[in-house]
Amino acid sequence: MKTTLKIAKTELQVLFYSPVAWLILMIFTFQIGLLFTQGFEGMVRVQSMKIDLVNATQSLFSSPWGGIYPKVQSYLYLYMPLLTMSIMSREYASGSIKLLYSSPVTNSQIILGKYIALLLFGLTLTLTVAVFAVFTMSTLINTDIAPILTGLLGLFLLLSAYSAVGLFMSSLTSYNIVAAIGTLCIFALMNFARDLWQDIPFVREITYWIAINGRADTFIAGLVTTEDVFYFLLVDLLFISFTIFRLQAVRKKQSNTQHIIRFGGIALCVFVLGYITTLPALKGYYDSTYQKRNTLTKSSQAIMSKLDGDFSITTYVNMLEPNNFIGLPASYKTDVGSFEKYIRFKPETKMKYVYYYHDAENPTLDRQFPSLNTEQRLDTLRKFNKWKFDILPYSAIKDQVDLSTEDYRFVRVLERGDGRKTFLRVFNDMVRVPTESEISAAIKRLVMDELPVVGFVSGHGERDSKSTQDRGYKTITQEKTFRYSMVNQGFDFKEINLSQDIPSTINILVIAEPRQAYNENELKVLHRYIERGGNMLLAGEPEQASIFNEIAQPLGVSLEPGVLVKNQEALQPDLLTLKPTSAGASFSFYLQPMIRREEVVTMPSTAGLSIADSSTFTATVLFASDSTGTWNELENSNFIDSKPTLQLQANEKEGARATVLALSRQISGKEQKILVTGDADWISNSELFIQRNQVNASNFSLVSAAFSWLSDGEVPVDMRLPEPIDTTLRIGKSSWNYFAILFKIIIPLSMLSIGIIIWIRRRGR
Repeated sequence: MKTTLKIAKTELQVLFYSPVAWLILMIFTFQIGLLFTQGFEGMVRVQSMKIDLVNATQSLFSSPWGGIYPKVQSYLYLYMPLLTMSIMSREYASGSIKLLYSSPVTNSQIILGKYIALLLFGLTLTLTVAVFAVFTMSTLINTDIAPILTGLLGLFLLLSAYSAVGLFMSSLTSYNIVAAIGTLCIFALMNFARDLWQDIPFVREITYWIAINGRADTFIAGLVTTEDVFYFLLVDLLFISFTIFRLQAVRKKQSNTQHIIRFGGIALCVFVLGYITTLPALKGYYDSTYQKRNTLTKSSQAIMSKLDGDFSITTYVNMLEPNNFIGLPASYKTDVGSFEKYIRFKPETKMKYVYYYHDAENPTLDRQFPSLNTEQRLDTLRKFNKWKFDILPYSAIKDQVDLSTEDYRFVRVLERGDGRKTFLRVFNDMVRVPTESEISAAIKRLVMDELPVVGFVSGHGERDSKSTQDRGYKTITQEKTFRYSMVNQGFDFKEINLSQDIPSTINILVIAEPRQAYNENELKVLHRYIERGGNMLLAGEPEQASIFNEIAQPLGVSLEPGVLVKNQEALQPDLLTLKPTSAGASFSFYLQPMIRREEVVTMPSTAGLSIADSSTFTATVLFASDSTGTWNELENSNFIDSKPTLQLQANEKEGARATVLALSRQISGKEQKILVTGDADWISNSELFIQRNQVNASNFSLVSAAFSWLSDGEVPVDMRLPEPIDTTLRIGKSSWNYFAILFKIIIPLSMLSIGIIIWIRRRGR
């Protein structure tokens, strides 16, 4: 070991006596300083505007959109060939290798000594980055330190792998330039290996494992996995072993068979060990972030803890449907990786893929091949895309799954060992694939004894949960292609006819703007549901106040006469933009952020709500109109041709009025919950997506708050993370200016000066 360390010391002296090493340090420090000052200066500027920072540590160091670590990682590969290109090749070129051969040192000692020297230089580069990390820790209150350290570890491990590759390539030639170019070629191969032969099941396991791109990303994000740690160690072992074998081959002539056995044997061992480290059951994880961003939320973990027994995810890919690219064999590893957070808690999860064809909505194919039938379209696509895998007709799989209800779109079937199944869909948005919220909601369907069922009362002109018209509710309730639809968040839906008692399986009853009066028997059915403690969402409209008030009589709630209006230039007088009340913000974590983000709920043509003193319910006002400038308009209903004016003599009254009420009471040993709104349009298809100037609408927040409360917090699944703690800097703008000069100019020039001094002194000697 002493001999190895002596060689390392000598090699390190050669490196630091070289102007190349100091030039690299200077350029590297300048780049880091520039990146850091840009990011930190942005935070100083934001704080000077009295705006709190959000996840400042992540934004500065690990964010893919400007973090220091991802950018450093992207150009580290350029430095290492300059360092490693001469580490062995100069021994060959100068003939000093013969002196090493004749000295009492082994090949392993030579190579390990040189490798340790490279590691120490890599550590120097890493510590250069650490200087900026230490500055951040001292100036950012409650810095999230652990992910900063894991990021540094990832960069160092990446440098160690680059050093091992460069050392091996330098051992193959006596020409520095050839060694440097060869090293870059290996880096390129390892970088693009992840995209090679991904449609061949066995081969993709090898090429995906050997790929180095993205390996440090997990460390940078604050997640340490045993797979990635062992990857770097095994890559180091592989190329260091190759280098030792190469030196032995130069030192002592060997047959080609011996070369193949040695090089092939170590490569086989490394690949086998690498494969073992990727097995889900053997992988370990450590999420170093304060918020545990790289781990399932506590709610999702609680769901996974109930998922005992076998569990499989079968992906059905219709090759004639636009989303087929998500599940192609070439995308297998990426697709499986999107479920890694879940596989971590359920390692025995089985992933299956079924490729089939059936007519589906695909405007592109309809436009390109209007005259081709289904089989001809598939044959054309198969030839054009060179698909080599089996694609079955739907008739071959229809007995095992009915995909007609999903319109033959790309879909997954989640199935437990006891046969319980549910669909997991993709969506018509930019992201396409489901996120944790949708995946957890789907899995929760498999572990819940009873799914929350929402019953929509129909038969009297009520808003329809299946209607795609502007006033319909399908988008937020049963639109399967919409991510935030309640059916994708864990709810089931059923139409309810009040001619008979409401089933006990109904958890939430929705009555939205009935336009025809209920008869006496229907009112009795509804009142019995209320009396037994059923939860309900009741939405009215000013024009149907009499019908609404008859329904809401047992609640002690009524719609006040008239339409609430407000004189405003940019918007219609009867369009109210409502902020949550203080009680509303405290009512639900879905509503609380609306205050900070200055978001509103829009209600066109709403009435005020009043609650009788005799009501047995406790009422919480979630949203209310402004106390000034808003009144109940009784005389005018034409707000296009004339502006409404407050007429006190017509009993119009200015003042704040509740528009959304949350009613609750204890009954039959449970808390009954009823949400009442003076408007039924706020949840309609058109109102959810309409864009208005100067209006930052967030009706979805109220939707989520309402259904979460009414379902007793069961669904949607709570995706909250702990609030960020790194939100404030200790340093101001004036002080920062001095540090910016230090990092961008003084430190890099100091590095350059030291290098020049050492170089001059060496030349003088």
